[in-house]
Amino acid sequence: MKIEIRKLDGSGTGKQVNLKKEIFGIKPHENAVYLAIKSELANSRQGAASTKTRGDVKGSGAKLWRQKGTGRARVGDRRTPVWRGGGVVFGPKPRSYQLKVNRKVRTLARKSVLSAMQQEDRIVIVDAFDLESHQTRLMVSALKALELTGKRIMVLAANPSEELRLATRNLPGVRIKSAVDVSTYDAWSADYLLIDAEGIKNLSAALS
Repeated sequence: MKIEIRKLDGSGTGKQVNLKKEIFGIKPHENAVYLAIKSELANSRQGAASTKTRGDVKGSGAKLWRQKGTGRARVGDRRTPVWRGGGVVFGPKPRSYQLKVNRKVRTLARKSVLSAMQQEDRIVIVDAFDLESHQTRLMVSALKALELTGKRIMVLAANPSEELRLATRNLPGVRIKSAVDVSTYDAWSADYLLIDAEGIKNLSAALS
């Protein structure tokens, strides 16, 4: 299957790139996509949440008043979870949220998302991200010419330049990454993929 290569000003180049059917033309596997995204989000969690139990909080362990005869509820010490400033019962402790997914499943998930986006014409390929400078207005003009204004865009470049990074960093909804490093969640969470010609070749080679 072939897709037209465009310039940043929206015009055509007269050239096309041949997309591999085994990467951009498969039937999307929803369960693989679900597992891949679930693992990516879980693995991004720090797992640093922590609370203090009654053994960790400050306070004396002495019994505050005698067990019977005062008319008040019986209490052991001031660190009881019932009281303000006491310990927390069954609170979170530092833990790992790592979730492993097999490499073949991760690869299938990426291919599934790319295929779904290709079938819905949500992949735009440009010849190169040859910006004159790092000014944001240049990228704004390019997105307007490509009719991508107001969309969530994942910009994928073979070798993201510093000018490209600076030109896109202040644009809401626009993210940039190396084409070979795009994850299932990166692609799935975007409305459109904006890729340069060299980046689509590198991505195809990485998933082959």
